[in-house]
Amino acid sequence: MRLFFALWPGERVRASLAHVAGTLASLADGKPIPGAKIHLTLAFLGEIESERLAAVRDAARQARAARFELVLDEAGSFRKAGVAWAGSSHVPAALADLQSSLDLALRARGFILEDRPFAAHVTLVRRVSTIVPRGPMPAIRWRPRDFALVRSETGTGRYTVMETWPLGRG
Repeated sequence: MRLFFALWPGERVRASLAHVAGTLASLADGKPIPGAKIHLTLAFLGEIESERLAAVRDAARQARAARFELVLDEAGSFRKAGVAWAGSSHVPAALADLQSSLDLALRARGFILEDRPFAAHVTLVRRVSTIVPRGPMPAIRWRPRDFALVRSETGTGRYTVMETWPLGRG
């Protein structure tokens, strides 16, 4: 199964981000991400055998972070990846702590993760033809209550939240 950990927005934040996705898609001549799939990835695991699922869940239980507010107040694109995104001009320390804690717990259990630095962003548009320079956007305030283990279904493109863990256990 193909798995990743993410912050999964509630309806209000999801609707606001879907609106931004439509605007960015027009600017970048790309394809907006459907609202139901909008998220902020914390750790991408890729294909994991079902017998390793207990270790994945154990790592999530070990991850620690205080609750926080994430203010998404800038947008841009990653040329190499061909995506446009929304991000924050100031990443909360608790978000960085959550991602780092989760990363360490997963690596301690033998999972191989990407080595590139964490870039807190929400991908909103794929297959962009025109680069969107990084710049300010109207702020969207998001107070995540938990983080999720998500299954990506190859072939269908569907995401299924398998389990969540509360924030505030810092």
